[in-house]
Order: sequence, then structure tokens, then C-alpha cells
Amino acid sequence: MAEDTDVPDNGNRERVSEPLKALAELLERSLDSAASIVMMRHAPGVCSVYLGDPSGPREELRRIGKISTSLADEMLVSTASGANRMEINGQIYRFVRTFTLVDDIAAVVFST
Repeated sequence: MAEDTDVPDNGNRERVSEPLKALAELLERSLDSAASIVMMRHAPGVCSVYLGDPSGPREELRRIGKISTSLADEMLVSTASGANRMEINGQIYRFVRTFTLVDDIAAVVFST
């Protein structure tokens, strides 16, 4: 289970899990770049994270990092397939979570 972190919010303390904090950071990058977040598992224990259009050529996806599969799994547990609306750290995020194949590799896509 992910560790919770105390985060100040307008003078109040709210608990924000590590998966939600990581998701919020990825969604911010998605918003800044007007591109989707694409997560793919290439190796055991590791999930590669890309920014771009999963329907385009794979070469055009830009790798922006990697996360543990346990963190990725917690993100999936915290969200639903399809449209989502979540408040994380006082910020409202609206996004769609879908699944696709990128070069025959299963991928989870978060689109803002």
C-alpha cells in the first residue's frame, strides 16, 4: 500500500496518497504539453511513462520517466476506466483513462 503524505491545503491538512500525487504531476505535464500520458510495462517491476499521442508512431512518443508497477497499479485502483473527475491537493482534474496497444504492447492512457 502506498504511503500517505500530509499536504497543507488552505490551512487544513489533507491526506494525499503517493499514487495520487504522482498522477497529479503526470496530469500537469499532460496539460502543459497538450498531450496524453501513456504508461507501458516493458520490464518486470517497471512502467515506462511517455508523453504524446498513442495512436501515432511510437517513435513520436517522448519518454519522460519510469515508475514502479506497484505505483502504476495504485493509480489504476484510484481511477476508473473512462471519464474521471478528481480533486487532488485542492486542484480539480478531469481526464479520461483508456487502454490501447502501442506496437502490440498494452498501454494505459490518461488524456486531459
